[in-house]
Amino acid sequence: MMVAVNPGSLLASKMVQEGFGVAGNDMNFGADILIEAALGARFADASGAYFDNDSGAFVNPHAAALDIDHVADVISTIRALIAQTG
Repeated sequence: MMVAVNPGSLLASKMVQEGFGVAGNDMNFGADILIEAALGARFADASGAYFDNDSGAFVNPHAAALDIDHVADVISTIRALIAQTG
């Protein structure tokens, strides 16, 4: 089973603090949904779905995630970056 999860926007991570200059939201908000995704009944039949913790619901992903050409470009770029560091 695979479910994409946005654990929450602007959680209190070092990346958020350095990149956005804000303290961010409680990290437990993101951790709690990941625990629920791993163990909770709400996710039991959600394979292939996208869960947005900001809205608290299964929703459609960003349009770019559904664009086959865009996805192929992202994968190609990731592979090229891995090859450079390889």
